Amino acid sequence: MLKVALLGAGRIGQVHAKSILANAESALVAIADVNAAAAQALAAEVGAEARSVEAILADPAIDAVLIATSTDTHSALIERATAAGKAVLCEKPVDLSLDRALACQAATAGNGVPVMIGFNRRFDPNFAALKAAFDRGEIGKGELLAITSFDPAPPPVSYVRVSGGLFRDMMIHDFDMACWIMGGAPAVVSATGSAIVDPEIGAAGDVDTAVVTLTWADGRIAVIKNSRRAGYGYDQRLELLGSGGLLSAQNVLENTVQKITPAGASSAKPVYFFLERYMRAYEAEWSAFVAAVTAGTAMPVPLAEGVAALACAEAATRAAQSGCAVAITPDMLGG
Repeated sequence: MLKVALLGAGRIGQVHAKSILANAESALVAIADVNAAAAQALAAEVGAEARSVEAILADPAIDAVLIATSTDTHSALIERATAAGKAVLCEKPVDLSLDRALACQAATAGNGVPVMIGFNRRFDPNFAALKAAFDRGEIGKGELLAITSFDPAPPPVSYVRVSGGLFRDMMIHDFDMACWIMGGAPAVVSATGSAIVDPEIGAAGDVDTAVVTLTWADGRIAVIKNSRRAGYGYDQRLELLGSGGLLSAQNVLENTVQKITPAGASSAKPVYFFLERYMRAYEAEWSAFVAAVTAGTAMPVPLAEGVAALACAEAATRAAQSGCAVAITPDMLGG
């Protein structure tokens, strides 16, 4: 039984708490949060103990920590937890700063303590099935990848101001998906973005609508489309064209009923947001982490792959600001 502490009792921390509790091989024993009342409330709900981060890291009985705190704390907590010998699953991204993430990667390299970054979409059953089919060679060589990721509504501007920007906060999931499917980081990133959903987002220095093109050294291409607003629900689709065919993963709908009449055909909308769409993915992600820690095998999403996604986000940010393509250099990947 893996004894686990949860760092962060906010919305995403509560999601992770459910995943830990749902796994028969893990036990949630402690919770910490800068908001002591939030930690105490969640701990009482799940039968854990509210404790400080310091007490959790000093406890030799705790095997692993799940980091679901604010992004600006991720790198430091990864370093502290691994130094204490705790296996780590950390929510994305590794950091808002690529330089800080690279420093974290260097600090934890070779210490033998496993670290996994929480890119839960890899564990979505639909995306995972597409990846498996591709890896089996069912469509030949992947040549053109298209990723659509639209949120149903923009977040508050107060969140936007501290988020690190759309490329680091929202599209980073899609950068990870592209690198995962294509088998590594691209060579060049081009990007364009604008604030057309909410002018206040633009005033805060961010964009809410963006398109990014990733190009690999051998000519393969991925196109990522993001928008902070899709009034019909959470639009999450992926299409991969290969030399021998096409693979696609479509939206998860509110129900599977389709109506067909002489006037036309209609079906239900996509589910509204990420909790409805990805709860199974969060549970599968945690199960994969527990299995890897228990068996002593490699992490499914190692820290280096979290750094690669952040490098893409950094390049996209620069490209959108400059209007020029940005190369992904070895130093941006820690190489």
